[in-house]
Amino acid sequence: MGGSIPHKSELALTQSPEQVRATSSGPKKKGTVRAWLVLNTTGQAQVLEAGKSEIMSRTGLPGRDLRSLDPVLSYPSSILGRERAIVINLENIKSIVTHNEVLLLNSRDPSVTPFIEELQKRLHFHYHSCHTQEADDEVSNKSNVHELEDLKSRIGSSQRFSKRFSKFTDQNESIKMEDEVESKDGSEVLPFEFVALEACLEATCSRLDSEARTLEKEAHPALDKLTSSISTLNLERVRQIKSRLVAITGRVQKVRDELEHLLNDDGDMAEMYLTEKFQQSLENSSTSSINERDDTDDEEFQSAIDDRVAAEISSEVSESANDTHSAMVKNFDVKELEMLLEPYFVQIDGTLNTVSTLREYVDDTEDYLNIMLDDKQNHLLQMGVLLSTATVVLNFFIVVAGILGSLFMGLKATDTETTWLRKYRGFVMIQNMKTRRKKL
Repeated sequence: MGGSIPHKSELALTQSPEQVRATSSGPKKKGTVRAWLVLNTTGQAQVLEAGKSEIMSRTGLPGRDLRSLDPVLSYPSSILGRERAIVINLENIKSIVTHNEVLLLNSRDPSVTPFIEELQKRLHFHYHSCHTQEADDEVSNKSNVHELEDLKSRIGSSQRFSKRFSKFTDQNESIKMEDEVESKDGSEVLPFEFVALEACLEATCSRLDSEARTLEKEAHPALDKLTSSISTLNLERVRQIKSRLVAITGRVQKVRDELEHLLNDDGDMAEMYLTEKFQQSLENSSTSSINERDDTDDEEFQSAIDDRVAAEISSEVSESANDTHSAMVKNFDVKELEMLLEPYFVQIDGTLNTVSTLREYVDDTEDYLNIMLDDKQNHLLQMGVLLSTATVVLNFFIVVAGILGSLFMGLKATDTETTWLRKYRGFVMIQNMKTRRKKL
């Protein structure tokens, strides 16, 4: 059931990475050659070294869709349904899903390895379920044939037999035209592309939910410790937790928005029914080949039509083909895919509620810390006012003491000067009296 690989891709599989780089570095640069892991319907994997143009021709995707899978560029999470493939860009899972194979870009990433193993198991189980159902259908068809033969032998009237035969024939045709295949235990077997899509969604939602719960377990003790003891170490831990919280909130929000967009758009969901579109294209091609064989007698008449009429006819045919494709897509019942996406939308919405609650807890803790800091700031302001008042009073007393000290020192200096003057005058008077006595 695996899809055939183009000739160039087969050559790329047999070449070593050095030979591929040497080939791609020739005179004509065709783009970067990347390693793609290709999983077929049985779950078997093989590495494909291919360039952008080869992947575009293999999957029918435009260049802008492949650009969204480039690991160098940071594109948001997206799930794009195209005519022949589904482009899945969810976190570290970057893959292209067709109706019979899955192409993974970053298969060497260690975080993708568990997803690849799980996807291989699912594809292998899906392959055996489909083959088991086909075997059961063959047995049921044989039993219907035996019933028809018994009915023919029991019923003599040809008219009644023809009626019963048409009844059983309609039943067999309705069984063959069923789109949803059921496994042996009665559960529905999804198409190949939905199995791969479900594996991608489950891996992404489980990883985001696990990261959110781990962050929640780390955040609550750190925040409680910060409220009890505000220190540089605790503040740094909370800052790192808040940075991780902002990052994971954005990632979860992007995945949720993408799933919500898909669930609200039936056209995008209908584009993802690759298996049904492939089967209808095969039926249309077989019908067109029959019509071409029927119209071989009109080739001479068609060759006589002028170029202008041929151009008009080709434009009308292309428009009608587009209308037919759009009508075919609109006729798809998207309930199956909607039921597949809803549980993961509920899961990712619950994860978003978890991180939102944690974000509110962080904000409440910040508000509480701000209140505590404001209270401490008010106490510091009060202490500052008290210290300023005390300083003013102390300065006042210092000024008064300085004034009084200067006055006291001035009075003392005046008294000292008067005493010395008196002593000097007495000494002079004594000397004069001694001098007079000597003269006498």
